[in-house]
Amino acid sequence: MALLGVGMKSSFAEGKFHSEIGLGARSVHGPRCRVSHRNNARRGTRKPQWFFSFLMLFFATLAGATSHNDLTVDQLKAKVSSANVSDKVHICVQIAEKQLDAVDKMYAAGEVEQAKPALTDVVSFSELARDYSIQSKKHQKQTEISIRAMTRKLGDILHLLTREDQAPVQDAISRLDRVRDDLLTSMFPKGVK
Repeated sequence: MALLGVGMKSSFAEGKFHSEIGLGARSVHGPRCRVSHRNNARRGTRKPQWFFSFLMLFFATLAGATSHNDLTVDQLKAKVSSANVSDKVHICVQIAEKQLDAVDKMYAAGEVEQAKPALTDVVSFSELARDYSIQSKKHQKQTEISIRAMTRKLGDILHLLTREDQAPVQDAISRLDRVRDDLLTSMFPKGVK
């Protein structure tokens, strides 16, 4: 071992060079170093409390959100009549999205005739969402985005169907395009500057 300075020693331990700081190294770090270590130690005890509180809030919010999404289509349909106009937009979009998922599953299983009533619900509740959105002048952008995603999904379904089965889906796509156009027109009226 070689002596490098007051309190500092160096050695070769298992082929690696390292320094060991002894008692004389106090002047190198100074008194501020100790204070910052104490503050870090205090902060370290608070982090788990803060983190635990954040996790509890997150899971409570998540539990509330999942319970709302777990409602069936029939429960959501019943909820539409009692909701205010602004909430009706979200409920109608949610019904349309759930019915679109059902349509997708039915077409994938080859149940073309059973998919038609659900496809009708997709269009009618999208149109209701448009009407409520324009009436309340709220949620127009999010409604348009949701309907655009539904139109895209219907386009994907359309390409998987035979020519005979494509007519109802093509009609639904054209009606949803009109819904989107109405929403865009209400958000960006022509001639207004």
